Amino acid sequence: MRHFILSFFILFTFSAFSQVSQLNKSPLSIETIMQDPAKWIGTSPSDISWSEDGAKIYFQWNPEQDTLESLYAYELSSEEIEKVSLDEKKTLPGRRGDYNSDKSKKVFTRNGNLFLLDIKSGKEKQLTAWFDRASSPEFVLGDSKIAFTLDNNLFTIDPETGLITQLTNFVSGNEKKDKSSTGQAKWLEDQQKELFVVLQEREAKSKARENRQEMEKVDEPLKVYTGKKRVMDISLSPTGDYISYSLYERAADAKATSVTHHVTESGYTEERNARAKVGSPQASVEMGIFDVKNNKLISIDKTQIPGLKDLPDYLSDYPESMPKEDEEIEDRDVNLLGPLWNETEDMAVVVALSQDNKDRWIMLLNPETGDLELLDRQRDEAWIGGPGIGGWGMSTGSIGWMPDGESVWFHSEESGYSHLYAVNCKTKKKTTLTKGEFEVSEASISNDKKSFYFIANKQHPGVKHLYKMPVWGGKLTQITSMEGGNEVTLSPDEKYLAIRHSEANKPWELYLQENKAGAEAIQLTHSTTDAFNEYDWRTPEYITFNAADGSEVHARLYRPESPEQNGPAVIFVHGAGYLQNAHKWWSSYFREYQFHNILVDNGYTVLDIDYRGSAGYGRDWRTGIYRWMGGLDLSDQVDGAKMLVDKYNVSADKIGIYGGSYGGFITLMAMFNEPETFSAGAALRSVTDWAHYNHGYTANILNTPVQDSIAYVKSSPINFADGLQGNLLMCHGMVDDNVQFQDIVRLTQRLIELGKENWELAVFPVEAHGFVEPSSWTDEYRRIFKLFEETLK
Repeated sequence: MRHFILSFFILFTFSAFSQVSQLNKSPLSIETIMQDPAKWIGTSPSDISWSEDGAKIYFQWNPEQDTLESLYAYELSSEEIEKVSLDEKKTLPGRRGDYNSDKSKKVFTRNGNLFLLDIKSGKEKQLTAWFDRASSPEFVLGDSKIAFTLDNNLFTIDPETGLITQLTNFVSGNEKKDKSSTGQAKWLEDQQKELFVVLQEREAKSKARENRQEMEKVDEPLKVYTGKKRVMDISLSPTGDYISYSLYERAADAKATSVTHHVTESGYTEERNARAKVGSPQASVEMGIFDVKNNKLISIDKTQIPGLKDLPDYLSDYPESMPKEDEEIEDRDVNLLGPLWNETEDMAVVVALSQDNKDRWIMLLNPETGDLELLDRQRDEAWIGGPGIGGWGMSTGSIGWMPDGESVWFHSEESGYSHLYAVNCKTKKKTTLTKGEFEVSEASISNDKKSFYFIANKQHPGVKHLYKMPVWGGKLTQITSMEGGNEVTLSPDEKYLAIRHSEANKPWELYLQENKAGAEAIQLTHSTTDAFNEYDWRTPEYITFNAADGSEVHARLYRPESPEQNGPAVIFVHGAGYLQNAHKWWSSYFREYQFHNILVDNGYTVLDIDYRGSAGYGRDWRTGIYRWMGGLDLSDQVDGAKMLVDKYNVSADKIGIYGGSYGGFITLMAMFNEPETFSAGAALRSVTDWAHYNHGYTANILNTPVQDSIAYVKSSPINFADGLQGNLLMCHGMVDDNVQFQDIVRLTQRLIELGKENWELAVFPVEAHGFVEPSSWTDEYRRIFKLFEETLK
């Protein structure tokens, strides 16, 4: 009987998937589009860099479909692409490193050793030969020395003489306690010394020896015990008089989760530690200054940061927890990040981030006293974020010194969009450098210090171009011209651009362009396979529609050439929340893009919305989900569905929805809270209860469960499972260490207890959050297609 049941199950499963293949009217199959993308689509060039002399462009590529990608080089003089041999690769300078003032030399590490490169001649000089691993080399003291980190301490090396000097003396662990006797033991020791001359003589000799050793001792840096903290970001001031450092301390009481692996090499289940949950204690960063001349530590006075006692607005929903007296309000925890030293003066700028991520301060640091002075404060009652701004606890964002040596440039969402600003450290005057309803990212100052280069979506929210602008603001000159996505790497002399470009239906390729507005971009690589190119991949329509609150929503729309009257539709919900997918470049959701082509071939209209919380549309859009995930981000899907019915001949009874991660969460909220809009949904690797997700992401948007329970209750699908009416498919990897398997198991038990019948759960034993195996992808999307075919037609 048992064999019969198993055989029947296998036969039924095979039959069901065979039926899916028969239902599919597209020339594409799910098996085809879900196979290894390197073999089916091809491998796009990636990891672009220039040779130091600007003669070659290096990139990772795999046109021959080898097991692994390899390093390739395009030579500008010969206009040829060649695979870089392993022997040549070993001799290439490290990508990271530092240049001297005139960029004639570069210091870098290779296998932990320091090398000095003369860029004009191409000759290298090896400065160290050891089995240790030096890191973070940089030119200091007017390019006369090279500083580097080794074993959590800062050293300098003289490139001419090879002399290495240790500048800091950080020691892990704690200082040994004084073992001097006390009480009864001390009384006995004193008695012994009084009674026996030999003990008195020995003690005198010992003290004399210690005094001589102290007098003969070579001066060394103050020994600083770091306990269990990790030393980070050690850097030398321009004059060499001060050294800044940071001490990173992990949260000792944060309870980690674990993930059970069932399919293992050992044959036994194995537990692997994973992240903690939101609301757990957080790591902290403490910054300090070492006064080299006086061999002492200088503490930084964080109490000089304004607004440390400012309470967030959401606490007004909890009057019982509001402090009754100002004296009861404690300073918020703040991490100091950086610093950014001035090029010539012992003056530094640090970025302070509150651990609740509602404030970012840019502060001027006086290393002599440890005093802080405010340069700029950005407060956001939702959370600090946006392109170039940092946030998330441990990032300074993009920041640098202006050519005048007195001002620093930085990003801020002060205007509602991430733009560039500069503030003078002496006068405190702030200057707006860019403005408009678009976002700026990847900013840098040109070699001649006269211009800014940056990426902006000024032309369209879904198009990114390289722009050039006078360094103190002014006219923006668009350098790239190809519509879509443009990832630009400037040549060392800034005469050329290496561009990784893609379009909605064309994967990323490498182009070369002169650094001139309107110059032609020449395609260097052709990476897609013949099989992939045989299909006529659709360019989606880029549309906008009005949400119920009047906001303009951007989306991709895919339609059949001859859509049937009252036909079916599927809404795809991208993941991550803060991500953009209604753009004009090749999507990271390329499997889903191909699946949408299959759906359209089968008569579906497909809508892909950049809902509230998505990237690319400014601060208000970014924070539109604050304290209510499943609010405006869900209503944008509902409004999109209504638009399909009103404008595109879609039947109101034939609309499905699907997505993964955050998209899976929205799918669950849609199926539980909007059953009259969505007949079917496929929720993949879904968050079902935000109180069980990680801290860094969740606390920004919903605060913490203890402090803001209202936000968690109305944002978690598990609380609304009783509303399920349509047909629900849930898929989840069992070794997901991001949105963990426990999430979907808890929701499953809830659905069982509620007596719901029209749902199913498919589990994938070897998959984590991002699926890897083509067989898993194929199985998952066969199920999704089958769901829509059976419930929407």
